[in-house]
Parts: sequence; structure tokens; C-alpha cells
Amino acid sequence: MVTERFRPFRFSRAGIRGLKVSATLEMNERVREMWDAGQDVFHLGFGESRFPVHPKLAEALRANAHQRSYLPALGIRELRETIARFYQQRFQMPISPTQVVVGPGSKSLLYALMMALGEEVILTQPSWVSYAPQAHILGKPVLWVPLQAEQGYQLDIDLLRREMEEDKEQWGNPEVLVVNSPHNPTGTMLAPERVRALADFARQEQLMVLSDEIYALITHGTVPHVSVAHHYPEGTIVLGGLSKHLSLGGWRFGLAILPAGRVGEALRRALQNIASSIWSSVSAPVQYAAVVAYSGDSEIDEYVDVCAQMHAIRTRYLYETLVEAGVPCVEPSGAFYLYPNFNQWRVSLVARGIQTSDELAFYLLERYALASLPGSAFGSPPEDLCLRLSSSYLDAGTDEKASALVEAYVADPDPQAFIDNHHPRLREAAACLAEFTADLEKGQQRNVKVIVPAVPAPKPSNLD
Repeated sequence: MVTERFRPFRFSRAGIRGLKVSATLEMNERVREMWDAGQDVFHLGFGESRFPVHPKLAEALRANAHQRSYLPALGIRELRETIARFYQQRFQMPISPTQVVVGPGSKSLLYALMMALGEEVILTQPSWVSYAPQAHILGKPVLWVPLQAEQGYQLDIDLLRREMEEDKEQWGNPEVLVVNSPHNPTGTMLAPERVRALADFARQEQLMVLSDEIYALITHGTVPHVSVAHHYPEGTIVLGGLSKHLSLGGWRFGLAILPAGRVGEALRRALQNIASSIWSSVSAPVQYAAVVAYSGDSEIDEYVDVCAQMHAIRTRYLYETLVEAGVPCVEPSGAFYLYPNFNQWRVSLVARGIQTSDELAFYLLERYALASLPGSAFGSPPEDLCLRLSSSYLDAGTDEKASALVEAYVADPDPQAFIDNHHPRLREAAACLAEFTADLEKGQQRNVKVIVPAVPAPKPSNLD
């Protein structure tokens, strides 16, 4: 028995059974092991923004290293006031400091909110790798709503309605909807008209919406970022943080903006109860440094915009490489992700022993030194041969290289020159992808049998 294997320890089935390590973190560790073994790997698998810490933020962290006391569980008042002003000015969201809470990363806040709210969680398919595991740990059922590539991975309200109705007929109780725009893994964004339609539907159904907007400040200029909270403030909680637009994932800082009024106060108390029992408070030096990050300092805000522009150039270069190679891929409009699909080469891939996205990702890593993530990690069916590619790591693997990229772009912001002169690894990885697809096409032509329809034999003539 399993309980005999680890005596005296006996593991709880609740939350652990069926749970796997985060695919993004697991791939990152695998790549690091290969690097340590002297292997050259193109890291397209980890969604970490690698640009340098802004000097003013580094100085703010150093200046507050002496801050060592426990702070309020939901954040110091100065920080919550600063975040409220930032969101008012940057996103035109009329919020008060009492609506703002902070935590050790938006992931922790998302988990706490799932713990506090509702019975069943509604997730899009695909969606970020941690949403479903968090629901699983909490013992909450998940209702999956597929997103279609041919619809630009936009949430289809009619399909959402049908899936909810069918779920309710099976005694389900879908109440908490998690949306993410810009979207991980596809790099797409909810169009403004879709946001309004979703808000109207959520209000009609009295859904609780958790709007993950961690990439809100990394957009490519093609689609404006609009929060569901603009149209459905009474039922939406907005999540954000510093990890993506300021490359501060390791600082572990996240925020949530709660609805106003009585419901917000109740949520605030619930989060305070959870936070005080689990993480106590966000690191004190990080909170004081975050005040500077959200202060509206023109140099920091300009740096955020510069980083967003660099992410856009790098991501679009990879996207254009895929399009030229004939790989179906929805055009990205935010974040630094792409979600190409290789189903059209299924015959060629099966001949290589590849029938799932996991096998495809493993093959690319072993044969082409390209690290990616399988679509199955994001909830896509395993047989759907999708991969998530991230443009954020290549040519920025060290602090020195990342700093050099920023300096080069500021000196010459021409997109083509930026790629040609400062991205040898990105260009080499793109060439490997093109080589891989060309090889697939050749294999497809060799393996696909052309079946010529049989021509019926002429009927015997009765003329004789």
C-alpha cells in the first residue's frame, strides 16, 4: 500500500492526488539542468520577463532593507493609496484605497479568492497552468469553456451560456469565472465589444468574475486593454502585480482590487482572515519599494512602456517567422506568448511517434534544443498539437545581456535593427522552428497516400 512506503508519513489525498508540478516551473528546471550539463537550449518555455530592475526600484528596495517588522496583512495604507491613484490615472478606474489589497504574488491572491468565493470555477480552455490546479487543491469542480483558434481565442458568450446551462442540468453550480486578458497562453486580448458583452452576461447570471490582468501594461497596440470591471464593477475583482511589466517575478508582489461597498468590505475581511493565517504579510522592503513602482514616476512609467515595446517587437518577430513557415498561429496583441498549432502535419508527426502535444514538446527539446510548453499543460486536449512559445527569455538570459538590450533599443528603437543587431539567439531559434516545419512538410508529402477514387467498370452492353 502507498501508506506503507513512507512510514511514518501518510499523505492526504485531498489536493495532492492527481496534482502535478507547475509545467512552467518544471520546464524551467529541466532547461537549467541541460544548461548545467553543457547543452545549448533555446528557452521558449518560461514566461519570465527578463529586463533589468529599474534603478529607482532597486534603490527603494535597498533603502528599506531595515524594514523588518510585520506589516498589515492586506498592505500598508501608503501603498494602497498609491495603487488606487495609479489605477485611476492609468486605467481610469475610480477606486478607493479600501478596495486595494496586496499579497505575495497575484497567484496567492487568486488562490485566496477561490478559497473564499463560490462553489464551481469556470475556466477557458486553454488557460494559465495554475488556475485548474488551484481549484483542484480546494476541491472545487471546474467547468471548461473551449476557446477556438478560428475565433481568435475570444470567449464566445453563447457557448459559455450553453456550457453553463448543461452544467446546471447535471447539478453543477458554476459561479466564479476566471478571465485573463492579455491572455496566457495565446497572447490574445479580449476585444472591447467582447468585454462589454461578457460584463452584461456576468451581471445577468450574477457571476463572480476574477479578472487576471497581470499583463495589462504589456500590449502591442492593436487592441486596447479594457477591464471587465469597467462595465461590471460590482461583480469583478481585478488582479495584477509587478512581475511582468517590471520584470519583478522574484519579488512576489501582487494586488487585488475589490468591488466597492458592502461586498468589498466582506471580501476584504475574508482575505484578511486567510492572509493572516497563511502568509501574514508581504515582505516589508518589497511593500515600500512597490510604493515607488506605483507612484506615477515618469521615468518608471516610461521604462514600462519601453519594455512593452521590446516585448512586442520580439514576440511579433517570432509570430512572423511562424506565419512565413505556414504554421497556423493567432496574431498576438499582448503579453509575450504565441500558441501555434501543428495539427496540419499530424501524419508526419505520427510517423515520428508524436501524437500528443507533450510528445511534440519533448521532441522539439531533444531534437532541436527548443524548449516550449505543451498545450495540454494549459487545458487543451492532449491530441491538439499546440505549443506555447514565450519570447521573453532569449537574448536576455543574464542581467548583463538584458541591460544591453534596453540600452540598444533606447539608442535605436527601429524594430528591424533591434532584431538584426541584438537578437542572435531569437533569430537562431526562429530558424530552427522554420527548419522543423520544413522537415514536417517533407515528411507529410512522403507519408500521405493519395487515394484515387475507383472508376466504376462500364456496364455490359446489350447491343449485341
